[in-house]
Amino acid sequence: MHTLYDSDTFSVTHMLSNAASELQHPSGASKSELGAQSLPMLVRHGFEIVDKRSGKEVYLDGSWAELFQQHIQAWQVNTPTQEEVEDTLEQYAELAQNPVLIH
Repeated sequence: MHTLYDSDTFSVTHMLSNAASELQHPSGASKSELGAQSLPMLVRHGFEIVDKRSGKEVYLDGSWAELFQQHIQAWQVNTPTQEEVEDTLEQYAELAQNPVLIH
């Protein structure tokens, strides 16, 4: 996990897949020795956006994560203002339905 953004209103965390670290089983056996069932089928990662005002969070994966990644890449090229970042996060926060119980 990497916190990418944290303000009074939003927090954004990049959740990284751990599939790459599981290519070698703790016992030392390789993937071919263990069979495909012991390893994850998909390498997934995503972004968690927490709206601190509402106490809700949304997890973006798949095509939503790809779209959000494009925003991040654009921000790296043209540094946005905090207001521009917050406006974008507000749009994603509208998808938030899960209450934050422990964070």
